Amino acid sequence: MVMSSIKETIAPHGGHLINRVATAAEKKEFMAKADSLPRVTLDLRATSDLVMIAIGGFSPIQGFMEQKDYESVVDDMRLANGIPWSVPITLSVSEEVAEPLKEGNWVRLDDSNGNFIGILELTQKYHYSKAHEAVKVYRTDEDKHPGVKVIYEQGEVNLAGPIWLLEREAHPLFPAYQIDPAKSRALFVERGWSTVVGFQTRNPIHRAHEYIIKCALEIVDGLFLHPLVGATKSDDIPADVRMRCYEIMMENYFPQDRVILAINPSAMRYAGPREAIFHALIRKNYGCTHFIVGRDHAGVGDYYGTYDAQHIFDEFKPEELGITPLKFEHAFYCTRTEQMATAKTSPSQKEERIHLSGTKVREMLRRGELPPPQFSRPKVAEELARAMQIKS
Repeated sequence: MVMSSIKETIAPHGGHLINRVATAAEKKEFMAKADSLPRVTLDLRATSDLVMIAIGGFSPIQGFMEQKDYESVVDDMRLANGIPWSVPITLSVSEEVAEPLKEGNWVRLDDSNGNFIGILELTQKYHYSKAHEAVKVYRTDEDKHPGVKVIYEQGEVNLAGPIWLLEREAHPLFPAYQIDPAKSRALFVERGWSTVVGFQTRNPIHRAHEYIIKCALEIVDGLFLHPLVGATKSDDIPADVRMRCYEIMMENYFPQDRVILAINPSAMRYAGPREAIFHALIRKNYGCTHFIVGRDHAGVGDYYGTYDAQHIFDEFKPEELGITPLKFEHAFYCTRTEQMATAKTSPSQKEERIHLSGTKVREMLRRGELPPPQFSRPKVAEELARAMQIKS
């Protein structure tokens, strides 16, 4: 057993891990006033943002952003105090919802089922430009982009202020994998890991992922597999299927004593380069010292250059972000060397390389075809095919 005096791997972003989960006394006070408070209903993304703020995943943010932070993040990828932050965290409502709400008062936050889950101390409400946010954050104003579509469909007024989450409840699908930042940090200390690499994906894990993960694992003490299970596009593979694929990989292909599998409860933005920074800072808050950034991280369609998500890290000083990006080329199976490789390690020509897009794999699965073993581990492919057939 490692002594508890071992230092944490890395400081949280901003230097302090935020905890906005209500104490028993605070919850009792909030519940006593529940019926008298004005209500705002959160969608899935806002609900996951509420949770991520409360558990410290978005440290140093303590609530939905006020105008000065919002504008600074949108325009300069920094909070108003200069700390790097790349994606605005906002609660947007309609004019009709915002009008009766008074700054300085509490607002009751309900989930989409009408359950009382949080409190907002309303410090500010303000208008914003949807088109400006879209172009700056997503690099496009096309509503075909899923992130831009969300902006255009949300309300015209942002509500801002610190929040409290009433209670940290177990995840309905993955309670065993719900490891919040304070716990993951403690686990890393317990295992004696001083360097930890985080890996993010919204897609099922395949051989290219496995290759770059294991390359990274060669240079650090431990791996934090952290797939996203918050809101995603309707045509993305469901979270429960992706988690089963990770379990298969854990059981068969990874050294279990050097890997921790946990869920990332945040929602996808599909903001490409900006979201790569966002994802890295989240993993920093969970205690990771390194973060894998592959080809077109958090991208969608053709909106971003192949390696834009890697180049954006060069816009910050390393000490500002405080987490080391591990930048990998597009991995593939090389038929000449008969192993996984990238252009940096393989002498092969284009026709000797097997790599399939997620779209192409989904089309194969819908037809009942399994991706080749050079692309996906057979047990993982079988799980994906089974799930896709059930969905069809």
